[in-house]
Amino acid sequence: MPTSLHDLTFDELRAVLVADGLRPAHGATLWNALQYRAETDLGLRTDFVPPLRRWLELRLGTDYVLDRPEIATHTLSGDDLTQKYLLRLSDGQEIETVIMGYPGRYTACISTQAGCAMGCVFCATGQMGFVRHLRPGEIVAQVHHARRVLKERGERLRNLVLMGMGEPLHNYDHVMKALGILSDTRGANIGPSKISISTVGVVPGILRMAEENSPYNLAVSLHGSTQEERAALIPANQRWPLVELIAACRTYGEKTGRRIFFAWTLIAGVNDSPEHAARVAALLKGLDAHVNLIPLNETAGYAGRESVETAADVFQGIVQAAGIPCTIRQRRGIDVAAGCGQLKADRKRAGSRQLEKA
Repeated sequence: MPTSLHDLTFDELRAVLVADGLRPAHGATLWNALQYRAETDLGLRTDFVPPLRRWLELRLGTDYVLDRPEIATHTLSGDDLTQKYLLRLSDGQEIETVIMGYPGRYTACISTQAGCAMGCVFCATGQMGFVRHLRPGEIVAQVHHARRVLKERGERLRNLVLMGMGEPLHNYDHVMKALGILSDTRGANIGPSKISISTVGVVPGILRMAEENSPYNLAVSLHGSTQEERAALIPANQRWPLVELIAACRTYGEKTGRRIFFAWTLIAGVNDSPEHAARVAALLKGLDAHVNLIPLNETAGYAGRESVETAADVFQGIVQAAGIPCTIRQRRGIDVAAGCGQLKADRKRAGSRQLEKA
């Protein structure tokens, strides 16, 4: 099985070339093309010196490959600020990558798995189940895709959130290697402070981030303020109970000194009452926390409905009154099914309808 050059760190790429008799400087040249310039066709680089060109001619396509996902579907929001891509990987699996525009900045939301094993009831990805982990190169390639798209518009990628398809901390090693590649100052150079890892509450991963003093932002999907309430929405809460999750978050905060962002999806009549807000405030007391309230992205696989605006405002006010920063997240890409897994799910449903008609 060929190795993807996008799977390799700077040191690993250079070591590969040196082992084949090339000078270390050629590693920097190739890295620049792959990771800084995000090029996908190395054959167009006429400035490569003969030894590197010969190495690519001999080894690329046989022993080594590039991660170059194909665009299966592309949708653009009506405000021209959000673009959603369904990207097809080399084995035919499809994953979602979203580019979100905000005043003065662009953020890419990328996937870390094909499908997801966590099974959150309101999440389109969770409803489709787990297929496989993504390799580091498949994660990196999504970011390079977003960078190329934005470059054509005269813009640049500023922020990165791992909130697409999959649970990042379930694919811990590949995710951290990919982020090391992406934050390398010789490559894409996305600063760790601009990268956020979102987890449904994989306690071992949170504790590992704390132990390793991982430099990336941590975002925890909370959604429920009691064990029973959260377990009804997030099956993984049975494996990692709420009390263990909060304890892990406190350990993370103590060891890293970093703020934790807690996501709360507001679902009408389920978790959007003033009582829910008061319990959230009590649960997070003493933590350096910020609560992001997220209006539910409604999906065909879940009967829940988005909370009304007044309920969100009341919820926010109660949390803020307890001294915890709380914001209602600005919505992006609703008209292009930008919620995690929605575009792929829509395509699957459309395919099923076509089969039924046939």
